[in-house]
Amino acid sequence: MPNIKSAKKRVKLINKQTLRNKAIKTNLKTILKKFDSAVAESSSEKDSLFRLAIKKIDQAVAKGVLHKNNASRKKSKLTVKYNLSK
Repeated sequence: MPNIKSAKKRVKLINKQTLRNKAIKTNLKTILKKFDSAVAESSSEKDSLFRLAIKKIDQAVAKGVLHKNNASRKKSKLTVKYNLSK
């Protein structure tokens, strides 16, 4: 445990950021799993889930949770799955 006041503040801040990042990542993974299952079932809601997944990926990049190249790769894979399911 840190003794310096600024180090104690950093620990608090890092814990807060970690929780925020974990929530964003978990939400993103859930949306991606829902999209995958909708594509597998040829569900009618795959269009809306596709758009939502792309939106969530972009939001994760904006928050600094994902790197832009990682997001680009994820969006590319989603687009391929979506186009093959048509």
